[in-house]
Amino acid sequence: MERYFVMKKLFKTSLFVISIFCSNTSMQAHAEKSETYNQLNLFADVFERIRSQYVKEVEDEELIEAAINGMLTSLDPHSNYLNSKKYENMRVQTSGEFGGLGIEVTMDKGVILVVSPMDDTPADRAGIEAGDYITRINGEQINGLTLNEAVEKMRGKVGTDINISIARKDENSLIELTLTRAIIEVNSVRHHIEDEVGYIRISSFTEKATPGLREAISEIKKELGDNMQGIVLDLRNNPGGLLDQAIDVTNVFLDRGEIVSTRNRNDQNIQRYNAQSGDSIDSKPLVVLINGGSASASEIVAGALQDHERAVVLGTKSFGKGSVQTVIPLSIDGAMSLTTAYYFTPSGNSIQGEGILPDVVVEQLSLENKEIVENRRSESSLRGSLANPNTIQPNPAEKSDDLVELDDAGEVIINNSLDEEELEKEEGNDIIQRTTTAQDDYQLNFALNLIRGMAITSNN
Repeated sequence: MERYFVMKKLFKTSLFVISIFCSNTSMQAHAEKSETYNQLNLFADVFERIRSQYVKEVEDEELIEAAINGMLTSLDPHSNYLNSKKYENMRVQTSGEFGGLGIEVTMDKGVILVVSPMDDTPADRAGIEAGDYITRINGEQINGLTLNEAVEKMRGKVGTDINISIARKDENSLIELTLTRAIIEVNSVRHHIEDEVGYIRISSFTEKATPGLREAISEIKKELGDNMQGIVLDLRNNPGGLLDQAIDVTNVFLDRGEIVSTRNRNDQNIQRYNAQSGDSIDSKPLVVLINGGSASASEIVAGALQDHERAVVLGTKSFGKGSVQTVIPLSIDGAMSLTTAYYFTPSGNSIQGEGILPDVVVEQLSLENKEIVENRRSESSLRGSLANPNTIQPNPAEKSDDLVELDDAGEVIINNSLDEEELEKEEGNDIIQRTTTAQDDYQLNFALNLIRGMAITSNN
């Protein structure tokens, strides 16, 4: 109890100091300050009650860390606290090499939503798809865990197995998978040649994205020479990454003009990022492929190239994450990832919760039976997601979810009982097909034919 009274005394002292400082301010401002410190007193009371009366002993550090993370995660799905270990993991991940399953996730309705698996990783090989919900890890419910806690459970010693339970649209029971953890070396850029068209896929915007892109373009130009008809840039299922890499990748194809702008609260501190002269493919035709797994940095690239009419954007609507997170180091070796701004395309549009609409909408079809094989989840469907700053709309957190619900015990209920009208609305969404050749990828096939047609037109 001694610590409790010390904390109370400190808060009362703070109130006294604040009251002196505010003596020359309005009574309303003083009342607001007092109310704030009353709430801090409440926090101190709850903290001490847990320490002294909870059924089992909990470390002070654990309680405080949980309180900080709860404060951040209540703001939006992308703000969170990183202790020293998680902070280091984040830095390793953005460098392009880390340990785990190879999956980009976010939190939605208390369970883990898969934004996108990464190419040639355990998650990819196991058949995990964008839009899947991970509901259990090694038999333990996800509900009640923070996003960082869930991610931490999916990481572990290389070579060890992990069991996960997945809820998927059109599946009436959970899918049980066993994956083996591996070192995830993200080869974020891959390329090959389809006849006289260069195909380049960027799977994530790590520090290696721009150097990898320039190398891929150089090799394609070296092999095709003047016969190169154009480039297909595949950003499907790319969950994003570093802002500077998105800007640099866009700059590879733009000769001038704004790439993206970021604006914080009340449109203060607007930062604009502009292209430098030089188009690395000499204004050859360019098609950008996107789908519901294309998020954040991918949308910056697609939006800029679309607004400047430098590329034809093809596929289905993107995820719609139009917010910027700043990683702010803290005094105790940790950090917080805080949403600090929205980003806007060159035309001044925010895609937050709305996504990039392609110039040419092409659903991903199965070439064998012509059925649509897509199932998209989007930013606007996430609980607590931010509203688009360009529009007035209800809080997306109020929206219901068609796929998963939680019962009173916190168990996941899979809801596939949609009527025909709802099913029609659900079609045209993106399940990930990690296909990179025109023989089994309908969208890519369409893009290649479009490039060839554009090349013929430009040559006449």
